[in-house]
Amino acid sequence: MLTRKQHELLMFIHERLKESGVPPSFDEMKEALDLRSKSGIHRLITALEERGFIRRLPHRARALEIVRLPESVAPGLAARGRGFAPSVIEGSLGKTPPPPPPEPVETEAANSNAVAVPVMGRIAAGTPISAIQNHSHSIQVPVELLSKGEHFALEVRGDSMVDAGILDGDTVLIRKTDAADTGDIVVALIDDEEATLKRLRRKGASIALEAANPAYETRIFGPDRVAIQGRLVGLIRQY
Repeated sequence: MLTRKQHELLMFIHERLKESGVPPSFDEMKEALDLRSKSGIHRLITALEERGFIRRLPHRARALEIVRLPESVAPGLAARGRGFAPSVIEGSLGKTPPPPPPEPVETEAANSNAVAVPVMGRIAAGTPISAIQNHSHSIQVPVELLSKGEHFALEVRGDSMVDAGILDGDTVLIRKTDAADTGDIVVALIDDEEATLKRLRRKGASIALEAANPAYETRIFGPDRVAIQGRLVGLIRQY
């Protein structure tokens, strides 16, 4: 699973290698992805290498090799160049009233009072992890657990929100929105690279992401570093 920035960088390197046979410089990558510093490029390169998409060749400057492309890249996609920006929610999944599901849901017989909500992977209730983007499957959710609008679900990993009643292994229901009030529990995207589930606090022009576990510190960011992806509206727990 790649974040949007990781995907953009991979395809940019792929295109440059196709065009000239020479990988782009770090300055060119920084400019292409509109990042503020080369350190962000270093993190993205390392993440792509760890996931097996690229290989750095030793003893050669600017030596990068594409090992593989994401399976989700359709034929001809690479030829269309840059501008890859998948949204967190795809299509109209999770809307109320329920839309036609995009695929069969492997649950019991369909319930007229349930909505098919897409599960978009895992979210960290702890140290931030890669941004959530992939629709893995769908679950049936009672309508009464949802609010108006578009929804998605995430599987919780970590214990930083235990005092808010959110445990490791829970599935949280999120209403897609880019706005939230102080005190809301939100899915926050940090630096367009990492996603986490935290309580939002606004402190002047800054944004604080607050854990519900005294073992974790509150992290404070400038407003341009945090994008709200959605707000918590419900929770599902299996015993």
